[in-house]
Amino acid sequence: MARTLITERGVRQVQRRTVVLLSAAQVFGGIGTGATVSIGSILAVELSGSSVWAGAVATVMTLGAALTALPLASLADRRGRRAGQVTGLSAALAGTVLIVLSVVSGLFVLLVLGAVGIGVGTAASLQARFAAVDLADAEHRGRALSAVVWAVTVGAVAGPNLIQPGTVVGLALSLPPVAGPFVISAAGLLLAIVLLFAGLRPDPLLLAREIAARDLATQEPAVLDLDAQPAGGKMQGTPPRMANQQGATARNAVGGSLVRGLRAIRQSRASWLALAAVVGAHAVMVGVMSMTPLHLQELVAGPGASHAGHAASGDVLVIIGFTISLHIAGMFALSPVMGWLTDKAGRTETIMIGFATLIAAVAVAGFGQTSTVAVAVGLVLLGMGWSAATISGSTLLAESVPQESRVVVQGVSDMLMGAAGAVGGATSGLILSWAGYLGLNMAGGLVGAAVLTAAVVALVARRRSPAAGSAAG
Repeated sequence: MARTLITERGVRQVQRRTVVLLSAAQVFGGIGTGATVSIGSILAVELSGSSVWAGAVATVMTLGAALTALPLASLADRRGRRAGQVTGLSAALAGTVLIVLSVVSGLFVLLVLGAVGIGVGTAASLQARFAAVDLADAEHRGRALSAVVWAVTVGAVAGPNLIQPGTVVGLALSLPPVAGPFVISAAGLLLAIVLLFAGLRPDPLLLAREIAARDLATQEPAVLDLDAQPAGGKMQGTPPRMANQQGATARNAVGGSLVRGLRAIRQSRASWLALAAVVGAHAVMVGVMSMTPLHLQELVAGPGASHAGHAASGDVLVIIGFTISLHIAGMFALSPVMGWLTDKAGRTETIMIGFATLIAAVAVAGFGQTSTVAVAVGLVLLGMGWSAATISGSTLLAESVPQESRVVVQGVSDMLMGAAGAVGGATSGLILSWAGYLGLNMAGGLVGAAVLTAAVVALVARRRSPAAGSAAG
């Protein structure tokens, strides 16, 4: 069999194929998240019988993503990105099946368990953005990362609008109409799993490490034998010293991922800002977004509509689905622009743009709470602010820590990001009942203002000390 050697040009080809595969998987995998977000709070109220549980689905989804982010990162650290992605999306597939069963049986606990599975899939989807930069050069990291984030647009925007076609699917399968969107979600997730399992070879993370090891050993550009790489991991011909180092890295990842990740973050001020950006943006976004369907239901159908069980009309669901679709489009559709800004304007500058947009978003949605148009505009701005902050923050984080700690740090970041979202989802219902939709948005604005202030301080400090700020973009 002929041997295929990979050169610098070959690495670029692998990188392009990796981004295409990850993007395709995001398209199909994003459907499940979009459907769950759009009708999850309504299902929670219907199945539990109380609006107290309205935020349960969003909370459990984000908590599931938080708790599994680090284990998935550790799995990727040991066995490559493909293993982490396939495992996470398989859990999401199981989650959609459980949600269908919850609708059929009326059991609230199955809805909660299904949301956990969707959350695991969310964690995997978030980590896909880091897989896109494993082989990317420094000048194009933001754009490579944003390309994968953008790909979620198609599936995630389609998800909330599957209510009508999902009804047809549900009836065709003799299921309740509301279960139909999740059947479509399951099909999309299955396609994503097959794509990544069959196509993500060579694994971008394992290949990037091999290239770095060969460059370090030879001080020359790497020329690697792709055909010598087994399906599951290390390439043949890896020097014994490097094999031992890789084994030690795997053992460390298993035994102390959280400690190792936090230690690496503490060593860089730029990584602290990056972490604050992705965590803060996610907390604000989840907190406001998760309660918006409930607010819209009461706004359109009248006070008390959220307690009416299955009485929510199709028109109300269409308005909610359309609004959440616009929000998700704001999150993902302009990702390439945010990636370009990250590479051209700078990481810190784009973080500032993101949080300024978030503050504008909560102001528009909060003060325009009596208008469905104003709420929709606010939700679009909310998604755009999240996109700018998350892409620039993730790019800054990926390059502000040593390569040997990068995957674990990314896992810690996603864990804290998910935890912040869980807190936002859990407290948003309480804030909504206590201070109303305006109060909920203003609380998000306070978080955004705090991170924006930190970014301004970091930018000023960097400009006063250019050498210290070179890593901060």
